[in-house]
Amino acid sequence: MSVHPSVSSVSLVSSPPASSVSAPPQAPGQAELLDFVRRTAANAELVSSLPLDPEGRTWVRLEGPGGSEAWLIGWPPGTGTGWHDHADSVGAFVTASGELKENSLAARLPSDGWRTLELTEGVDRERRLSAGNGRSFGRHHVHEVLNESTDRHAISVHAYYPPLPQIRRYSRTRQVLRLEQIERPEDWQ
Repeated sequence: MSVHPSVSSVSLVSSPPASSVSAPPQAPGQAELLDFVRRTAANAELVSSLPLDPEGRTWVRLEGPGGSEAWLIGWPPGTGTGWHDHADSVGAFVTASGELKENSLAARLPSDGWRTLELTEGVDRERRLSAGNGRSFGRHHVHEVLNESTDRHAISVHAYYPPLPQIRRYSRTRQVLRLEQIERPEDWQ
């Protein structure tokens, strides 16, 4: 059974000083999101407060910078996301404890109008992200994230802007990628 305490919201964004004239907030870019997830992953008290389930991922929604969507996620041994993208959102994630592996595609896929694609050779990328390490990514980044440990949880922090409009889920058999499902925010909140 998975525990999904998404009703909690944790704010890690400090308020700017009050002024008589305020500019509209800037949309956070990849660098700002990466800085946020790094600082959040370094918050040992927050990271240790995440309830962990031995059988399924757990998560708590966080308040990210500039209206971004952010999550603290626990990964039991042997779990992963499957292949997916974050549609038109840019993002960043950092491993706070344990180690995660990211498999990604170094290719821009068409955003619509296809169900099956044959990938060319050489598009696969692999990263191992130990505690304190992470990355940012642009729109339509296709990847899967895995905790390959057989005995240790991993915890990570993720942020996306704009807040996720959808997640497209894919299946993959060798070089063939198939669009399987499109999830909307109401499916995971």
